[in-house]
Amino acid sequence: MEWHKNITDASLHAKIRAGEIHFGGNEKLKIYGLLCCISGKRMKRENRVFFSTEQEALKHQYRPCGHCLKANYVEWKEENKRFDKV
Repeated sequence: MEWHKNITDASLHAKIRAGEIHFGGNEKLKIYGLLCCISGKRMKRENRVFFSTEQEALKHQYRPCGHCLKANYVEWKEENKRFDKV
């Protein structure tokens, strides 16, 4: 996990081009999604984090974005609904 506030824009773009960063997340809301997601582009820099894989985001207890990762979000929601009923 990499904080946006701790890296320069040039470093960020280099990491994206190199394939080191694939997903962005909101630290306050614990949501992750694609870098091109309109919801992610609206968040404040100080709340934004980056992940190299979905597994990394899930390991840090982030949930998939309901806009850009709809299928993953529906699956995540169904899994968590089972835990809510217990």
